[in-house]
Amino acid sequence: MKKQDNMPPCIILCGGQGTRLRDVTELLPKPMVSIGSQPILWHIMKTYAAYGVKRFILCLGYKREIFINYFLNYHEHSADITISLGKEKNIQYHNSHEEEDWIVTLADTGADTQTGGRLYKAAKYLKDSDQDFFFTYGDAVADINIEELYKFHKKNNKEITMSAIHPPGRFGEIRLEQTNIVGFHEKPQTEEGLINGGYMVLKKTFIDKFMNNNPMLVFEDKPITSAVKDKQISAFTHNGFWQCMDTPREYQLLNNYWNSDNAPWKIW
Repeated sequence: MKKQDNMPPCIILCGGQGTRLRDVTELLPKPMVSIGSQPILWHIMKTYAAYGVKRFILCLGYKREIFINYFLNYHEHSADITISLGKEKNIQYHNSHEEEDWIVTLADTGADTQTGGRLYKAAKYLKDSDQDFFFTYGDAVADINIEELYKFHKKNNKEITMSAIHPPGRFGEIRLEQTNIVGFHEKPQTEEGLINGGYMVLKKTFIDKFMNNNPMLVFEDKPITSAVKDKQISAFTHNGFWQCMDTPREYQLLNNYWNSDNAPWKIW
């Protein structure tokens, strides 16, 4: 796959506790729970990187030190190592790293901050030249075409483009008219049709128009509903694979895909 130049950065929500995965996440934040030998966060970042995204801003909160340790010691986690134990200690890393061009900002957005508050705090790490940015959750993998998603966002010229998918219920339901989102309900009791699958693109101006510095601001609440009212949100329909890791059953499902060398989201 040919990587695209000048792709926007990606902000990823990584601060929640993942209470429905309590048996698995008792010691780990959910984005750091592994699929195979690497955390699900790494799989999400690899998907974006396959299309040329190099800059990542992680919104940390719950057990942020685990993320810091992982990225500070990234090569140790990802390579075979030869260590010379003599007086002049030497460490040699084996295997090449395609991720060496990644730039990862670890942003402390607070232990109890809500999704909108996390995004608002992390947005200060966007560059002045960043007109747009990718935005997603740290707990779902997909074979979504990031390049086509971005092209769709630029063509429709809305403040936010949301990926609409067709999985089982429990998520924020979307109502569409052509490619415009005209209704959004966060985790309704009965769901049919399209849902919010994350993998969004936002204009940077969305932050000033629809958000504020309230740490309790929920991104899926007032910012989204206000964008819907202003007709500033469109939907990129993704009919391919998408799966979150919200429960122990889904954790096992994703690991079964990976361990059988049949992971649909592995596009790199």
